[in-house]
Amino acid sequence: MEAVTETEIRASFVNCSKGEARRLSLPRGLAELPWEHLDFLGWRDQGAPDRGYLVAPYGGELVGVTLRVPTIRRSLTRTNVCSLCITAHAGAGVALLAARRAGAAGREGNTVGTYVCADLACSLYVRGLKKSALVSRPTESLSLEEQVARTVDNLDGFLARVLGAADAAA
Repeated sequence: MEAVTETEIRASFVNCSKGEARRLSLPRGLAELPWEHLDFLGWRDQGAPDRGYLVAPYGGELVGVTLRVPTIRRSLTRTNVCSLCITAHAGAGVALLAARRAGAAGREGNTVGTYVCADLACSLYVRGLKKSALVSRPTESLSLEEQVARTVDNLDGFLARVLGAADAAA
């Protein structure tokens, strides 16, 4: 992913108002992020643990999505798998993140959700730059490039559902 500015990030959000986008907390150290290793920018709001944000290139544009994290605690003894990067995590390392749909569907209260690495660091897990606590990544027959492509494809599928593109194709 190419580095993006605060202005580009705030302008990219598709499922919240412009006022909400102006007020949301951005990740600290934006300029120092490892952009060359990121397929998308994802972060959790330090001041509001039930909120997360995801910004990614999609369809030739930058698309930002606000996410909600349920306050229900998942079992800490289970192993769960991220649906984007296929990284296994123990306990609360994977969270169900729900995004309000873009446009009229979102204004009517429709959401879509997916199970994702709770810290939204999928790009780093795939590349082995970050390790899952207590659980090692299984050895895959796919090359690193194929694993990255799979992660991006899975993310694109989620973004298509948020944008309603999946409804148009169905």
